[in-house]
Amino acid sequence: MTSKNKFGFAPIDTPAVKRDRRPGPMGAAVRETAETLHETTEAKIEQRRRNAEDAKAWREAQEAGHVLLSLPLDRIGTEALPRDRLDLEAVAASDEMEELKASIRARGQREPIEVWAEGDGYQLKKGWRRLTALRQLHDETGDDRFAMVVARVEGGADDRLARYVDMVEENVVREDLTFAEMAQVAISAAEDPAVDEIDPDAMVARLYASLHKTKRSYIKAFVWMLSILGADLRFPKAVGRDLGVSVARALRVPGEVETLRARLATAEDAQAQNRLLQGFVEAEKRGAGQGAARPAMAKLEFRVGALKVTARDGEFRVVSDTNFAQMPRDRLEAAVKAFEAELARGPRIRKL
Repeated sequence: MTSKNKFGFAPIDTPAVKRDRRPGPMGAAVRETAETLHETTEAKIEQRRRNAEDAKAWREAQEAGHVLLSLPLDRIGTEALPRDRLDLEAVAASDEMEELKASIRARGQREPIEVWAEGDGYQLKKGWRRLTALRQLHDETGDDRFAMVVARVEGGADDRLARYVDMVEENVVREDLTFAEMAQVAISAAEDPAVDEIDPDAMVARLYASLHKTKRSYIKAFVWMLSILGADLRFPKAVGRDLGVSVARALRVPGEVETLRARLATAEDAQAQNRLLQGFVEAEKRGAGQGAARPAMAKLEFRVGALKVTARDGEFRVVSDTNFAQMPRDRLEAAVKAFEAELARGPRIRKL
């Protein structure tokens, strides 16, 4: 059989040539560039993922109040929340303040204060003594290392009552507050229009829920004493637990309360004040021994429209969103006179 095709010639035998498939210089450069670009893209994707995780962790830490910032002293305000100490000037000038300043001067600020953001600055929640010590040191030395304060910034919702609790919690745990100071916090919180509770006694239970009920009863006694005696009790921190409870018990009985207040207002020092209080208690005991009645304290709470009203022996309190200080005085006087006139008519008998 012939190997020729129909055209009469045989295929030309040519040696097989193996193709070189290695990339040339340009191809190698393109391939290296593509591999580098792929690796860079993967690295960027991984970096972005880590950045997103870090940002999320930062937001969560910030919301939980776990982030510490170094803030200028002049950006921290202290007026938004009443302090849990009655005599701040005395605390600022005390030996304990000097000891704290010496510690900060030697070792720096060891514990952060706590603040919350408000407007362009911050408001103090906890750490009044540390903030005051730093301000005094900066004023005394001019040293820039005392011009900044380490602070934990509050995150989460704006809970006014929780801020009161946080403010007193540290000092209560350390047993660093007197009963009068704890009572004053409850009174201030109940008067705060941003807090929904208007009864100081109920506020004691909410602020000091971690304390034993016996201790809360002591605080309530001081609440009653401070509410009745007011500013005439010039040295409330000097009133011990037993004396304060006894005075509160005596104040629940109709007697010479106005006379006591007048005498207390002229007391020259804490010792004179406490002698007057002790005399008042003893006089009440003698009266009780002669058969004087000891009525229980009554309390009534109700609402009239948007007004929250608390009424009890010797006290009638109205809480409202209205700024009464901006109302004309004659209108307020007319309202009070109408209220007084209505009370003078005597009790009404409700008809069924």
